[in-house]
Amino acid sequence: MRAIIIAGGKGRRLKPYTTLIPKPLVPIGNKFTILELIIIQLCNQGFKHITLAVNHMGKLMKSFFGNGNKYGIKIDYSYEKKELGTIAPLKNIKNLPKNFLVMNSDILTDINFGLLLKNHSNNNNLATITTSKINIKSEFGVINLKNNRIIDFHEKPLIKQNVCIGVNCFNKKIINFIPKSQKFSFDDLLLHLIEKQKKIDNYGFNGFWLDMGRPEDYDRINNEFSRLTKKLKIDKLLKKYE
Repeated sequence: MRAIIIAGGKGRRLKPYTTLIPKPLVPIGNKFTILELIIIQLCNQGFKHITLAVNHMGKLMKSFFGNGNKYGIKIDYSYEKKELGTIAPLKNIKNLPKNFLVMNSDILTDINFGLLLKNHSNNNNLATITTSKINIKSEFGVINLKNNRIIDFHEKPLIKQNVCIGVNCFNKKIINFIPKSQKFSFDDLLLHLIEKQKKIDNYGFNGFWLDMGRPEDYDRINNEFSRLTKKLKIDKLLKKYE
């Protein structure tokens, strides 16, 4: 099984931690990085080949992970000459298999990546997008109207929404929908596929996931490191890589 990890961003939201090092290499739990935990998870779930799509400080990441021998998996690299966003890097990767996993480099989740990819392949999907329902607190009081009359009011309610968690699967035909040599992100792809009336399959996920996008998320991961690694079922594996 093949996984592509998008790791070319500059981690602007996580400053000042990302001033000198890329976000995937920010230390957590004193001994590991978030991208290292993801790689260990993928190895444990049967993936054999990981490609890191890198740009910002890409050589530093290659120095850290090398060819993957430490983890018992093949790791190679796709370098961007300029920032391409979260989907356009796929265009530069050669020898993609028929179906593959694509994920962000700052996600912790207990999803079964292998089962997700198997589900995608068995259904012959072009794209499978993993979503989770979360409660988003409104910043405003919400008014319900009927015939221009106010019939209900809720002060800053919690509104349930389906959100993307940054873990998806694609058939290699997806490359045909990605422009060459220009910035093209996940949102651009979804809107393009919707416009072309292509089927986009949803994979509803109710488990744990956390995006290490903000300083408070980073602090939470460090404060709850032991509990989170148990949740990810890699706590015993980590001793092998210390």
